[in-house]
Amino acid sequence: MAMSVSQIVYIMVAQFWLASEWRLFPVWGFEGPQYLMLPVLIGVVAGIGGGVRFYRTVMLDEMYQDYVRTARAKGVSSPRILFSHVLRNAMIPILTNVIVALPFLYTGSLLLESFFGIPGLGRLFVTAISNGDEDIIFSETFIGAVLFVVANTLTDIAYTWADPRIRLK
Repeated sequence: MAMSVSQIVYIMVAQFWLASEWRLFPVWGFEGPQYLMLPVLIGVVAGIGGGVRFYRTVMLDEMYQDYVRTARAKGVSSPRILFSHVLRNAMIPILTNVIVALPFLYTGSLLLESFFGIPGLGRLFVTAISNGDEDIIFSETFIGAVLFVVANTLTDIAYTWADPRIRLK
């Protein structure tokens, strides 16, 4: 259910209730760390639904493999099965998901920065698009693409650490 709610809904509800009505957080601008608390909270809450579903699916997929059933039949303890076998084999999709998300930390969240008035690269990108500033659009796109390629390369290198069957050639 948390996955199907748009991030804009989280932003609007949090800004109305938590910032305007209850005055727990500042609504707009960036004058210190307290201005980041609500956007970070919204980012975590909005992303947790998809993350939980992904990691749950990966772990359940590994839990029902034949090697887990064999390890249980041999009398291996459940914690050892989970940490030595299941988690080790589930690391490939987990590494892919985590490392590919790193370039998006560079650009920030376009919606969060725009709705909360946080001066960041996401807001700069949105402003550049609305103003037609091609130099900023091209440079941010280029830097994002380079970071994405670097992240994918790091993912491939991390695969060799996570799975000894994979070798770099």
